[in-house]
Amino acid sequence: MAGEWRERPLVELTDNFDGIRVPVKEADRRPGAYPYYGASGVVDHVDKYLFEGEYLLIAEDGENLRTRNTPVAFLARGKFWVNNHAHIVRGNSEADTGFLMYALSAADISGYLTGSTMPKLTQGNMNRIPLLVPPLDEQRAIAHILGTLDDKIELNRRMNETLEAMARALFKSWFVDFDPVRAKAEGRDPRLTKPLADLFPARLVDSENGEIPEGWEVGCVDDEFDLTMGQSPPGETYNEVGEGVPFYQGRADFGSRFPTRRVYCTAPTRLAKAGDTLISVRAPVGDINMATENCAIGRGVAAARHRSGSRSYSYQFMLGLEEVFARFEAEGTVFGSIGKKDFHAISCARPPRAVIAEFEGMLSPLDSRIDVTGRESCSLAALRDTLLPRLISGELRVKDAERVAGRAL
Repeated sequence: MAGEWRERPLVELTDNFDGIRVPVKEADRRPGAYPYYGASGVVDHVDKYLFEGEYLLIAEDGENLRTRNTPVAFLARGKFWVNNHAHIVRGNSEADTGFLMYALSAADISGYLTGSTMPKLTQGNMNRIPLLVPPLDEQRAIAHILGTLDDKIELNRRMNETLEAMARALFKSWFVDFDPVRAKAEGRDPRLTKPLADLFPARLVDSENGEIPEGWEVGCVDDEFDLTMGQSPPGETYNEVGEGVPFYQGRADFGSRFPTRRVYCTAPTRLAKAGDTLISVRAPVGDINMATENCAIGRGVAAARHRSGSRSYSYQFMLGLEEVFARFEAEGTVFGSIGKKDFHAISCARPPRAVIAEFEGMLSPLDSRIDVTGRESCSLAALRDTLLPRLISGELRVKDAERVAGRAL
């Protein structure tokens, strides 16, 4: 390790702005364009801002200080407001703010926390956290390498968010609002190719589910989907070393679209296939993910696939049951749950298979792109997590890390 690296307390590396923080009760907030930050990120948007520029926010309290399921230190940029659950600092003339964020993410702060019930990081204890610090130019180079990886991950996230919105809008148009049918009924152009437009009728009819397209039927989930309710195998069959198949037990394993946390199971009892829609069925009910590979599912998860084989329609349909799932969540005495019988009985319209096939054909490229981009982000995050401690400790040279990151990008 280079001799120029020195261990220094955080207070010697930062300017502190905690005195400017102002909490605003939820009832007193006015919606606006400016992020309102708390201990773990944005909690709301308000119509005014306290800060402008780039600052480092460090959690002051909350269980996340122990679990670290989300970063305890993160950058806030632009114009924003901060409540009193996050310390706010900025690197001084001897420190790069981005470098400090990464250094804190790799630091063991457990010895600086107080509070037996609710962990707290006081300003005094935060200031004492020791960080190993190289010269300023090397700090900036390290922050740039790791930041470039994070920027690409964020770009991928925004891209997938856009693709998700496009997919959701098409599903809602065809299968919830019945826009092509309404357009034809009103003599308007449905803005579809003629063969596709011909698959939709020209009027809506009354049904027990309200208006539905003429010729469509009302049925239930059991008529349309193959459903597998999860079952948890013996605990001694679980492992984290990759033996067996990935095993998902519930919401804690779910990400924004694909599962992110996993253990493995050597004796699975219930399986889901790649492309199946995964639904949390216990505490809470209704979180939705898609399986990226064949996997085992525990009692907190169900797997569903439309009997046409469509993965895109299955995923969007289950997302659309949000209000139904919310009722089962609310009805739980201790925690919400939905059983197989109730799941099967959920009422739904039954579109013609030809319409579902067209929807699948249009959505499949979007889903594939989301899948590829999501996998890329997972790989980049794994690379960042591998490089971070080695760069922060001085074990890995900047030039070597630049070559590795460059190949990945």
